[in-house]
Amino acid sequence: MKKVVIAYSGGLDTSYCAKYLSEEEGFEVHAVSVNTGGFSEEEIKKIGDNAQKIGASSYKNIDAISSFYQKVVKYLIFGNVLKNDTYPLSVSAERIIQAIEIVNYAKKVGAKYIAHGSTGAGNDQVRFDMIFQIIAPDIKIITPIRDKQLSRQEEIEYLKSKGVEMNWEKAKYSVNKGLWGTSVGGAETLTSEKALPEEAYPSQLKDKEPKQVKLSFTKGELTAINGEENSPEKNIEILEGIASKYAIGRDIHVGDTIIGIKGRVGFEAAAALITIKAHHLLEKHTLSKWQLQHKDYTSNWYGMHLHEGLYLDPVMRDFEAQFESSQAKVTGDVFVTLHPYRFTLDGIKSPNDLMNSSFGNYGEENKAWTADDAKGFIKILSNSGKIYQHVNQDS
Repeated sequence: MKKVVIAYSGGLDTSYCAKYLSEEEGFEVHAVSVNTGGFSEEEIKKIGDNAQKIGASSYKNIDAISSFYQKVVKYLIFGNVLKNDTYPLSVSAERIIQAIEIVNYAKKVGAKYIAHGSTGAGNDQVRFDMIFQIIAPDIKIITPIRDKQLSRQEEIEYLKSKGVEMNWEKAKYSVNKGLWGTSVGGAETLTSEKALPEEAYPSQLKDKEPKQVKLSFTKGELTAINGEENSPEKNIEILEGIASKYAIGRDIHVGDTIIGIKGRVGFEAAAALITIKAHHLLEKHTLSKWQLQHKDYTSNWYGMHLHEGLYLDPVMRDFEAQFESSQAKVTGDVFVTLHPYRFTLDGIKSPNDLMNSSFGNYGEENKAWTADDAKGFIKILSNSGKIYQHVNQDS
């Protein structure tokens, strides 16, 4: 039989692909899910059981949480990357690592085909196809949802006709869960005016009393929460567990897709948003004026290239090298208070804090210069403006 490795999440799209390819096209289907965070052992087992019930010959789960953090998430934190100042690139970041792991597995088992459940109207088709084509140009890509232009309702009806049991009400929403956040798509996000209902979000409000959390960073990496040290990826999971109970990190991202249309997607990413904002605050205290200035636009480019599926371009390694260098002094504690649906950044404590009172207190007193020094500095600083106004006074 023809052997196909399918990127399998256990959701509606990939369940359709697994059933269709095994039953209608006669493929030997090998389902592979890449765990980039957000799944328990019980959930992974359930996904595997469902894959084989649907018709997969085998199921493999690849643990890529540490790889995902080291290769992508770390740099999203270093760069304080938020697409359109809103979205922490939760799914687009995952897809890169998932595609790399899947194509490597396909090579390992000698599969000549790779399948994924992306539609023809989204970003994921570009990300998956580009990685597959660059790393394994000889492996053929199969995309039933895209090729047949199926709606979610058509997929549901097909699976029902084949006796497949799923939570059909839940299947109305496309939920992608991972270390760096969860995206939620549904009928509401296909419009410009509708909000997602409360029940569409995986996490619900449970804690209402404010709680302060201390986040400790070492050279830009989240190394401890409330004084307890763990690996950065573990700390992100712990922070998500704490903050998601406050229903923090919900929003709807609106942006330009790779294929040129506007798109909307809901998401919840409590740990991602808190980590980025806390890290950025620490940077404001520990980086120089020009480090902050230049990081802003390189971070934007890094996020854009990642979003567009260009992770393998060597310019990404150049951006990462700059980010690594910039984190040498980004060490200290950030104090964050959690509230229902929001959080506040209270302050920082760092041995590298450049807000040093030895030189002066902003708006209060100067200790390292005199009044005459200030007057002379301002006079020289205004020279370019004076010259421009003098030359152009009659124009």
